[in-house]
Amino acid sequence: MLDERLPLRHALALGAIQGPAELLPISSSGHLALVPRLLDWPYADLDSELRKSFEVALHAGTALALLIGLRHEVSQYARDFSGRNLLTLTLSFMPAAVIASRYERVIEQRLGEPVPVALALLGGSAAMALADGSPQERERHETRPLDAIVIGLAQACALAPGVSRNGATLAAARWRRFKRRDANVISRQIALPVIVGASILKGARLATRRDLPEGVGRGMLAGAAAAFASTLLSMRLIDVLERGRSLRPYAAYRAGLAITVLLGLSRRSGNAVTPLSTEAEIPSPVPTAVQ
Repeated sequence: MLDERLPLRHALALGAIQGPAELLPISSSGHLALVPRLLDWPYADLDSELRKSFEVALHAGTALALLIGLRHEVSQYARDFSGRNLLTLTLSFMPAAVIASRYERVIEQRLGEPVPVALALLGGSAAMALADGSPQERERHETRPLDAIVIGLAQACALAPGVSRNGATLAAARWRRFKRRDANVISRQIALPVIVGASILKGARLATRRDLPEGVGRGMLAGAAAAFASTLLSMRLIDVLERGRSLRPYAAYRAGLAITVLLGLSRRSGNAVTPLSTEAEIPSPVPTAVQ
């Protein structure tokens, strides 16, 4: 049962991590994949489909909290919505939608393990650090179709766990020379429909499943509730990002997490082969005369 492999305290902890990790460019998916590995939680050994179901619940809690916490911004954006906004959203959404429709399952299976996730964190860190050196010349009302396409391609890259949708779109917007504050608004306004839409679609798919183990609902509800609460409590992190500060501290944190995980995996791998090496060095018990 999920209750045995994912204690309630672990579900709550992962939900608490989900909120701030989603709001900051540090990859919530990367943390969900790596933190249980670092702490040797049994969650890391769950079937990939069960982990995905649990993550869908966490994202649903986050999406609901974002709609509530950003309700004034969302309503203002809806009132001012124009054909230009529709074009920007469409162009920025299409690359991720097309790739996800064909390769989402393959991406999850092949890129969801600790080493690919850690490498994605490192790659995203490098992109953020480099892009953040771009001049701050443009404002969000100057967004053009080419900007939306570039940001959409970056959002498609974030299908790989560890890249971070927030980090990828921020890096793309900064590379296109948007001011840091405006880049944050662009990233959020493009990402929010994707987060909400994906949560609804995946949630509907999850609701049709009949093979969930007994006890799965308890962990999912607890995690979703914790993600909802942690997202609402972390909404001020948006203000921190919008104060025009550099992305490089977040890039450094991501790189530190990735290196910690890679070193930990390397040590475990070395320990795993040590007994074999020792055994190989044991002298043969056959007497020399017989040899």
